[in-house]
Amino acid sequence: MTNLPHKFRPKKLEEVIGQKHLIAPNRALYKLIKKGAIPHSFFYGPPGSGKTTLAKIIALELDSPFYEMDATNLKVEQIRKILTQYQNSLIKPIIFIDEVHRLSKTQQEVLLIPMESNRAIIIGASTENPYFSLTAGIRSRSMLFEFFNLSFDDLEELVNRVRDKYSFKIEDNAKRYLINSSAGDCRALLNLLEFALQIENNIRLETLKSLRPHMLKDGISSSDTHYDLASAMIKSIRGSDIDASLYYLGRLIDGGEGVEFISRRLVILASEDIGNANPNALNIATSTMLSTAKIGYPESRIILAQCVIFLASCPKSNSAYRAINKTLSFIRESEKLPIPKYLKGSGNRGYLYPHDFNGWVSQEYITKPKEFYNSSGIGFEKTLNNWLEKIKKINPT
Repeated sequence: MTNLPHKFRPKKLEEVIGQKHLIAPNRALYKLIKKGAIPHSFFYGPPGSGKTTLAKIIALELDSPFYEMDATNLKVEQIRKILTQYQNSLIKPIIFIDEVHRLSKTQQEVLLIPMESNRAIIIGASTENPYFSLTAGIRSRSMLFEFFNLSFDDLEELVNRVRDKYSFKIEDNAKRYLINSSAGDCRALLNLLEFALQIENNIRLETLKSLRPHMLKDGISSSDTHYDLASAMIKSIRGSDIDASLYYLGRLIDGGEGVEFISRRLVILASEDIGNANPNALNIATSTMLSTAKIGYPESRIILAQCVIFLASCPKSNSAYRAINKTLSFIRESEKLPIPKYLKGSGNRGYLYPHDFNGWVSQEYITKPKEFYNSSGIGFEKTLNNWLEKIKKINPT
């Protein structure tokens, strides 16, 4: 019994586990695939959630040649060679690019030609949202589809499929650990299961823990304690309760949660819930993320605790969070405002250089004044307000 991930990779849409928001029979993507009208697409989501699998299934459904590449070592000449091969053919190949967020702008420009002419179907996959790494030209010619971690029920179904084929036994507590420790990643689950079955046909919790002592990073993917604990920790820090914050941090650490998952959430909180009320919070949280990534457990527990105590003790403000949300909402719902001519490029007439006016001068920076930011006046934000007030008194209008 070898290579379970390969043996249990679905070959058709109906065999896919999870991602029902994308490929249930009543969903748009499912209907497009069945009609053979798949758009250029970019799949993003966590490892082992089925991105590559779906791309291969699409190739089978469309009966199209499938070329799998990795953006980290992709050569532009490879793509050109494929396009030349099918230049005068009615067959349309599928070019699948993994880690698509790593594509350079030059590589992306090469993709524009087949995307525009529809000479090939481009499908990309990434563990990160590629929206921010893809050029506007690529985005306008494609669609983005988000994949989610597989749920407990999804992975349990996968375990049952393997058990139906190989007739092994697994204790209930062992099955829970097998699923929960795999972090919603079907590949990780099948890999652990494969090696456990090499050892015994009646799988025990002890065996699984000897092969995987700790849960994979990003922890439990079901509606169990993983996200509940993280949510409780964040809300306790936001509420300035140090002891509660430490308790939930401790629960996460004791449950085998990866430092990456915890530290990323602390960085987000430092900006979203503290912001400029104490700008140093973001520095502390970022330093925590960088240092714990290098050090790991068990020592990282101390660094995480130090950061949590600091963040819980800080004054709180979500002014920056509210300001950017309000700004983006305005941009998406309104016509784009023209940039004043004197703000474009350099050397334009009419622009008043603030340094020639002791640091500040009154002039129009936006054609339709709009208030996006409202200071909370808490902590260091009060100091920033005072600075702005003093700056604008230099040359009052």
